[in-house]
Amino acid sequence: MGRVVVVSGGGTGIGQAVAARFARDAAEVVIVGRRADALARAAAGIEAQGAGSVLTIAADLTDADQALRVRDEIVERHGKVDVVVANAGGNVTRKQAPTDFDVDRPELDRLLKVREHWQGNFELNVLTAVLLVEALADVLTDNGRIVLLSSIAAYRGSGNGSYGASKAALHPYAFDLSSALGERGVTVNVVAPGYIEETEFFGDTITEEWRENQRKQGHTGRVGTSTDIAETVHWLASPGAGHVTAQIVQVNGGAALGR
Repeated sequence: MGRVVVVSGGGTGIGQAVAARFARDAAEVVIVGRRADALARAAAGIEAQGAGSVLTIAADLTDADQALRVRDEIVERHGKVDVVVANAGGNVTRKQAPTDFDVDRPELDRLLKVREHWQGNFELNVLTAVLLVEALADVLTDNGRIVLLSSIAAYRGSGNGSYGASKAALHPYAFDLSSALGERGVTVNVVAPGYIEETEFFGDTITEEWRENQRKQGHTGRVGTSTDIAETVHWLASPGAGHVTAQIVQVNGGAALGR
């Protein structure tokens, strides 16, 4: 059996690209996400490339019971896990309109909306990673690999506070995991992408002017792609990166520094 690689948020964008990259190595790939239809399309696309079968598990990783169900299904099918890529996430301020709270004070309505955004982004970006990793920790092989997906927003903000802060929370978590698991040869790293094209993150809000501004912020003359992130994650999970751990790898073409 090849390595068993679990990728959350594997139905689209970066997660799908990461899953496809490992599948080309004849890995046993498991993609996890909320939407069964998106997972099925991603698996079919990967399998069409002749890279072998892909196991799909539809689950909400903010729910502890569902995270354990993911673990149980993987153990039943594969018996182990070699690589965990915690890619699932998002920004609730882009995904949903704030709730219209039925309160008398505008100040309270505003604070309730703030709380909703912060709780939502904590669940989407922290709990989806933490619950998956903690559920799989006891079946992770020695010399296994954990890669968490953060964001450039963890360094320079996101305009709303909660998204960048939730991604930044993954950094100390990775340091603690690395310390706890390092004697088993397990490495734990974080990849922090900048703007990546062809994902669902921004929906239909991108204008050509905005995209050009993103391109100019970097030093490489282009914007990032899902392949850029997939190759970085793949390397961090390789034997050659066995002494690289507790690191935050920024993949943004220099955009975090600006011009």
